[in-house]
Amino acid sequence: MPAIPATSVANLRDLGGLPLGGGRSVRSGLVLRSAQLDRLDPEEAAVAGLKLRTVVDLRTAAERADRPDRLPEGARLLVADVLADHLAASGLPPAARLKTLLTDPALAERHLGGGRIREAMRRTYRAFVTSDSARASYRALLTELGTPGAGPLLFHCTAGKDRTGWGATVVLGLLGADEAAVREEYLGVNPAVRQAFAPMIEGFVTQGGDPELALAMIGVLPDYLDAGLEEVAERHGSMEAYVRDGLGVPDELTELIRERLTVYAA
Repeated sequence: MPAIPATSVANLRDLGGLPLGGGRSVRSGLVLRSAQLDRLDPEEAAVAGLKLRTVVDLRTAAERADRPDRLPEGARLLVADVLADHLAASGLPPAARLKTLLTDPALAERHLGGGRIREAMRRTYRAFVTSDSARASYRALLTELGTPGAGPLLFHCTAGKDRTGWGATVVLGLLGADEAAVREEYLGVNPAVRQAFAPMIEGFVTQGGDPELALAMIGVLPDYLDAGLEEVAERHGSMEAYVRDGLGVPDELTELIRERLTVYAA
């Protein structure tokens, strides 16, 4: 889905309008995704018009401490740290080090070159499915989406691409979006992310850095999503079974989510 043109929130997108087949689509204005909200201006027209009531922050404690969210008046914050169980063993740099690596091609190559970044990201997406903290976090997100009065709801991480991207994948898969629609939505964040990091990427390449490494660090790639979907298929067989058995979301709540977030064409 196209990004909402907000200047104080990066990578802001509404899942509403995405087709689900059978004449259905995601209801607009109820479930949104973005990057961190540390610069959010509640009075900006694009933000104020959302009338947010719930924000789900998928970031780590360190990320939250470094750049705390700014919330619209009356919005409730729910913390759901996806990576709490995984980050130390992931092989990925902390978010705070990403900019450092983008200014030092030799350091980036040493730590993440030779395909190591892609391997680390694939492990991370598998951990989105298996780790206790990730399962608790995505269960919390779905529980909120099934709670009357919780929306409009916005969920986010730091750049709004990986933890947030997997959350969107789970929601859309549960609502019945086909794989092509899920992939298009997942990869749709790349233009906004690349624009946000464009000066750093240009500097990285100018200094001799590998542009493919830079894009693998700051963007999303199809094989990242593949890893998460493969883990779901191997462990649970389907997205619905993953949500029920892996995340512990009862079928009754799943039906409430579908009722709230699905609309039929007139």
